[in-house]
Amino acid sequence: MDDVGVRAEGFGLRGPRGWAFRDVDVDAEPGSLIVIQGPSGSGRTSLLLALTGRMKATEGTATVGTARLPKQAAAVRRISALAHVAGVTDLDPALTVGEHLRERALLERRFAGSVRELLRPRAEKAGETRRRAEAALAAAGLAPETLPKGSRTAVRDLERLEALRLSVALALVGRPRLLGVDDADLKLSEAERADVHALFSSLTEAGTTVVTVCGEAPKGAITVSTHATDHETTGGIADGADDTVGPTDENADKEDTADALAETRRA
Repeated sequence: MDDVGVRAEGFGLRGPRGWAFRDVDVDAEPGSLIVIQGPSGSGRTSLLLALTGRMKATEGTATVGTARLPKQAAAVRRISALAHVAGVTDLDPALTVGEHLRERALLERRFAGSVRELLRPRAEKAGETRRRAEAALAAAGLAPETLPKGSRTAVRDLERLEALRLSVALALVGRPRLLGVDDADLKLSEAERADVHALFSSLTEAGTTVVTVCGEAPKGAITVSTHATDHETTGGIADGADDTVGPTDENADKEDTADALAETRRA
């Protein structure tokens, strides 16, 4: 599968109540780390979703690999995956690490596999499911033997960084060429942030292009800002749960967020 670069020019998204983000330019080669930065409510998550084909931009153009946005969003979704996006990729706290991985691998095989894959003997398919899960865990840096109950550890018992790694592993099961990760270093210690940066470095070195919302950009990352200084804005349509809005716009922004995330889940 070809590696994927990301380029955008004048990229923007206007919602019912104003601009989520606007005038975004990106020029990233395959295997790059793209870090989206900006204040709370500036459209960081909306930009992440738009670049991965989950939200439709209303201004400018972008190219992901050979697919052009917004017209070829379906093609972008086929080569990309999301991790750690609140309201979209939420982990079930009652399920174990192993159950999440098996479920994701089975869904990937069912909806992304060929007819030939579906007709393979059950033992072969089970082996492939196991290999995919193990490879995804290794790439995400999550070792089940380090968890309290191994792969039987429930999500509710994971540390914040472990949960992030699991979410990334689930996204990697589908072998995406573009990975989108929201709020990657939210509420992490300095040491944990360094671990996240190392994770992204290993993924990009393996050829996966990573676009992430991150408070602190590691050295060598391509930084994209959503900070609005000279155009109308009412805050990002789908920024993370920790983002704040003004008291008069709170209900309106919640409605926009719910609509945007519902559309993303359908995509």
